[in-house]
Amino acid sequence: MKNGDDCCLKKSNYTFMKIILILAISIAALITVVQIYLVMSASKTETQVYKILLSKDNFEIRFYPAVNIASITSSAKSYKELANPGFRKLAGYIFGGNERKINISMTSPVHMDINDSASTMSFVMPSSYNLDNLPKPNDKQVIIKTVPDEIVAAIKFGGYASDEDIERNKQKLIKLLNENKIAFYGNFRFLGYNAPYQFINRRNEIIVNVNWQTSE
Repeated sequence: MKNGDDCCLKKSNYTFMKIILILAISIAALITVVQIYLVMSASKTETQVYKILLSKDNFEIRFYPAVNIASITSSAKSYKELANPGFRKLAGYIFGGNERKINISMTSPVHMDINDSASTMSFVMPSSYNLDNLPKPNDKQVIIKTVPDEIVAAIKFGGYASDEDIERNKQKLIKLLNENKIAFYGNFRFLGYNAPYQFINRRNEIIVNVNWQTSE
């Protein structure tokens, strides 16, 4: 009788482990499918346009034409402090929190200027909008404005960004610009390209304005 009980217990354990394995494989497959979908969706999201003026192994010099943005100013002094509350306010505007109650498509990247005086987060508005047809925000902290043409240096890095990552890549960019005798000025800014729930193929950048002679 005891041997029979042991046999039943072994079969029960085997069946349980088999169910767990099937569930684990199914969950992993679902996560993979979702991540592939997110990567494909991100590739269809309108991205702020720029022209590459110089491409090096580790950084680029880019020309960005003027663009309209929705922006908020915050007393936050770090990426961690600014990211979530800033995103919620700006997302509120584009997802119906405006005088016409319309949804405005999300674009990339999200801009963050983080410093000790006053930090900002900005969403780039889709190219189909201008200052005349963009609806007014319900939240008075959300400001709509135009950023003029600019030339910047940019360095890329992957994964989930942190204050440490931002500082490390800022220092890398400073070193590269100094080595290449390229003068820079103003605040270093962070650009984030991906939704928080996209785990793979993440893109982050640090940019700063540079002095650059161009015929354009």
